[in-house]
Amino acid sequence: MSQIKLIIPYFAEVTKTFPMLHIKLFTFNPFQENTYLIYDESKEATLIDPGCFTHAEKRELEDFILSENLKVTQLLNTHCHIDHVLGNAWAIKKFGIPLQIHPNETSVLKSVEVYAPNYGFQGYESTEAEKYLEEGQEIWVGKEKLSVIFVPGHSPGHVVFYHAESKQCIAGDTLFKGSIGRTDLPGGNHNLLLNKIKNQLFALPDETVVYPGHGPETTIGFEKIYNPFVGERAFH
Repeated sequence: MSQIKLIIPYFAEVTKTFPMLHIKLFTFNPFQENTYLIYDESKEATLIDPGCFTHAEKRELEDFILSENLKVTQLLNTHCHIDHVLGNAWAIKKFGIPLQIHPNETSVLKSVEVYAPNYGFQGYESTEAEKYLEEGQEIWVGKEKLSVIFVPGHSPGHVVFYHAESKQCIAGDTLFKGSIGRTDLPGGNHNLLLNKIKNQLFALPDETVVYPGHGPETTIGFEKIYNPFVGERAFH
């Protein structure tokens, strides 16, 4: 019996569990934009870049929230191009939460109401941010901490959200699998984006999973080698 007593505490220590950050992906609107709902075991959730516009898309998101018994407490935009903000007004009203963006995205968000009809989004509702994100800021999703990384270039106030414990980041339109965000839109800066990816995102661990604003996930390690714009093989 004395041997069992010695084994049990050691076994309990090595099998310790850690909090988890869950990331749920939805793909919405004709731009095939990736909307993310992130939450932890406390069931507190943060909605990032809601691209839902049709009733069916909003219902899909709402049904998942209800099925998982989640409480949405935050609304964040990585940046404010039309495909990433179509569901902002709906989310603000539905969940009673304030919108948070980087201050450099204010004019980008404001401009959406001007050109939305040209893209066929009749009835788009404009929104304004109530809170502003800063580089290095910490954001809590329940008991899980995200860091705000400032990565402009695709847009002037683009931010990325990084969860260090699980090595996961919501990257918006900065870094894609085998590509980078376009820089030919107003406020874009190609050289700045390349620099920020290399010095900010590539400073993250190689095993970091990147969840982009469009397309499949990737990893920092893969893109450091194979990305044709910023990877090592792009210069050989």
